[in-house]
Amino acid sequence: MTDRIWLSGTLLGRLDETTRDRLLAVGIRRSVKESQVVLREGALESHVVLLDDALAKVTVEMADGRQALLAIRMSGDIVGEISALNGTPRTATVTACRASIVRIIHRNAFRAFLRSNPDAATEVAGIVADRLRWANRRRVDFASYPVKVRLARVLWEIATAYGRRSREGLVVDVGLTQSELATLCGAAEISLQKALGTMREAGILATGYREIVILNSQGLRAVADLDDFA
Repeated sequence: MTDRIWLSGTLLGRLDETTRDRLLAVGIRRSVKESQVVLREGALESHVVLLDDALAKVTVEMADGRQALLAIRMSGDIVGEISALNGTPRTATVTACRASIVRIIHRNAFRAFLRSNPDAATEVAGIVADRLRWANRRRVDFASYPVKVRLARVLWEIATAYGRRSREGLVVDVGLTQSELATLCGAAEISLQKALGTMREAGILATGYREIVILNSQGLRAVADLDDFA
């Protein structure tokens, strides 16, 4: 059905071609506009959304009414899988960051697909586990590490899942603003800018408009103190 290359950190990137085409065929193709809400926190819905050609952000509402950025999702990712699997309300809001193409997969169709494609079910379980691990690690990081370490860990996680190789290094061009990146790191924007500046001066990364290039992957891992992690 498609010869597109999907990033390895996404669900479609983890599936073999035949299974991937089956999943794409199950979904109902929809176009969404920039800033359009795809899933809304608290909604009683059970379908999943497969991001076909998309960039989206995952947010939750804080007690003061502000939106906290939890994660970003890219083409090939799936969102809304928890509600589809256990019938609970949406735990976060997913909003398109640009004009996008998504595929809506109703709960019964999604569950039937997983039953008939056990390898895909295993990959979905793996993605849920990875996201839980990411959330748990962020809680520890916020309590235990300075901003520079938290930033390095966030950049490493994003780069390994969504980065693309270039002659300069590993490019992270997922469209995050510095404010959104600061939220992901649990830091004030001025503290984030200082940490970015320190790593620029050390030759670990370069920055552009909504783009970061990892020039020295080992240097970034060293700052992130990731020796104990695969």
